[in-house]
Amino acid sequence: MALLAIDIGNTTTEFVVFAGQTPSERFKMITKESRTPDEIALFISQMASLRGVNITDVNACIISSVVPEANSPLQNAVSDLLKTNPVFVSHELDTGISLIGPNPEQIGADRIVDASAAMALYGCPIVVVNFGTATRYDYVNADGVFCAAITSPGLQACAEALFGKASLLPLVKIEKPPTIMASDTITSIQAGLVYAHIGQTEYILKEMRKEAGVDFKAVACGGYADTILPHTGCIDIHDPLLSMKGLRLIYERNKEKFL
Repeated sequence: MALLAIDIGNTTTEFVVFAGQTPSERFKMITKESRTPDEIALFISQMASLRGVNITDVNACIISSVVPEANSPLQNAVSDLLKTNPVFVSHELDTGISLIGPNPEQIGADRIVDASAAMALYGCPIVVVNFGTATRYDYVNADGVFCAAITSPGLQACAEALFGKASLLPLVKIEKPPTIMASDTITSIQAGLVYAHIGQTEYILKEMRKEAGVDFKAVACGGYADTILPHTGCIDIHDPLLSMKGLRLIYERNKEKFL
């Protein structure tokens, strides 16, 4: 039997099928609140079939979401397709980490999942840097307490803000140019976006180490990690499947409640 892990992000929704501890297949769709349950179920079924997964082997599902409007259609799609109710990640589940502060319910499911996976797989203290729609820096201390979270606009968000406010600037591919000494409009934009993000990552991690007073590991994930990581030495581990592994681990910790 298998587990379907789903991560509903602001830009894309990612699906990974786990056969035991092993992620067997991975596919994505653009996140849209307007999709019907039938559309979503058809997408999951067709993509699973295309990747050689027998959807009838999937008997459980766990979901992390930062787009509440997309939850109900996806929940209904999973319930109809898999004949099981999906588990949604929240602060109320056993995640292996301690959430402090006056409003733990405001901590995003995506942050909980990443932090839980980082602690379980790589130990603490640790910081997760997720290069996604937003760039997130989440710190779990040596006692397993999630005690700091920093959020900045991601590479794509910065690019869209720039293009939206400056009508003469062209859309460009987000990649590091050959040199920071740009000589044309396209490489000028690329240099500003990518080098600024590299510098931001290095500075924030340096300041976090200074204030925490400890030397922690830094693990990176997210769609733009490949753009940043080759050009900085401040990240110790790159785990592209960190979020999905976190979903599996959290499901395993809680599955007895849902059987």
